[in-house]
Amino acid sequence: MSISNDISTALGIERAQNPSQLAALSLAYIGDTVYDLFTRTYLVNSTDAPVHRLHLLSASMVCAKGQAEAYFRIEPMLTETELAVFKRGRNAHSGTVPKNATVADYHNATGLETLLGYLYLGGEDERLNYLMQRAFGIEEKNELSEETL
Repeated sequence: MSISNDISTALGIERAQNPSQLAALSLAYIGDTVYDLFTRTYLVNSTDAPVHRLHLLSASMVCAKGQAEAYFRIEPMLTETELAVFKRGRNAHSGTVPKNATVADYHNATGLETLLGYLYLGGEDERLNYLMQRAFGIEEKNELSEETL
């Protein structure tokens, strides 16, 4: 299953022809939602916790610190192009920093979101799934099949 193909088809929209042409913060805007969707899907499929507990778990993963930690888990696996996209996002100036995040975590989280937006809009679903599994610490692809994400 491909999340991005399913969403694009359902909405009757086409993905960006060349996501590298988009502004880094536009990619991060999409990537934030992609990360949140993967996180919520992962949690629902990996635990039978009540919704309030799922929300608390999700909040701890989707915050700047959680996203920065996820980035560092996948950093060694990134291609030169992916690293360049990450750096574009990390170095973009959004003008705000959340009150509960360090500046470094916030910039790394924005870089991760930019990378995820780039992969999503570029239709690189297999790569996106692979990196998200590693971001969650799932080493074996069989542990969480693509159908569950």
